[in-house]
Amino acid sequence: MKYAFSTLGLPGTPLDRAAALAAHHGFHGLELRAHPEEPLHTATPAAERAAALRTLAASGIAVLAVAGYARVAAPGPDEPVLAELRALVRLAADLAAPYVRAFPGGGDPPGPDDDTRAVRRLLAAAPFAERHGVRILLETHDSHRTGAAVARVLGGVGHPGAGALWDVLHTWLGGEPPDASYRALAAHLGYVQVKDVRSARDLTPVALGTGVLPLAEAVAAVPRDGWLCWEYEKRWYPAAELPGLLAGGRAYLHGLAADRPRGPRGHGQA
Repeated sequence: MKYAFSTLGLPGTPLDRAAALAAHHGFHGLELRAHPEEPLHTATPAAERAAALRTLAASGIAVLAVAGYARVAAPGPDEPVLAELRALVRLAADLAAPYVRAFPGGGDPPGPDDDTRAVRRLLAAAPFAERHGVRILLETHDSHRTGAAVARVLGGVGHPGAGALWDVLHTWLGGEPPDASYRALAAHLGYVQVKDVRSARDLTPVALGTGVLPLAEAVAAVPRDGWLCWEYEKRWYPAAELPGLLAGGRAYLHGLAADRPRGPRGHGQA
């Protein structure tokens, strides 16, 4: 199993520093938050993208995904959403990243029109992503927080350029057990985003294994050759600090992966 962490935990940190932290603590990759507040985003010039790729290669760190903010189920015209998805795909391709993260962003509760918009936009964007060697992953989040809801959309898309990102927090908040989330998402799964929080009412990030999320059950459900990405949301909780937790977090994930039962979902080493 391979491990990454999100730069949401290191807001505004230069890429060389984030990559050095990842390498030092035994992580294999980074999920890059693509926002104008960050070093890399869709307006970053080509020369800076190339320099970033060289920095990452020198550190031995891969970009697992470009974490964008396109909302594929949101009301409104399609073209701005599609333009945002295309820009994120180009950024991911320039950074040799296999995935782009997208949010649902539909209504609360979601209605049939939300699914229809999401399917239509992903169907339009998925071939473009595939041509660039990238897959757009719809995260279990906001209006479609369960695996069942995301799988419902992706079943309507049916294209290899679109898939799922399983955020364990949101499926848990949606009342969906990890094994049910995995069953719903297995045919679409790109990678799994893990985190830990104090409670359902207090989502302040805490060290992995010290909160309430069913992380052992989630890790046990996913393939042995997959990626686990730790999303520590410092950007939204300024008092939180990630660097001092990285060693323990990496060890915790490795322990969960090593302890999981061997079975039909894969064999091999974590």
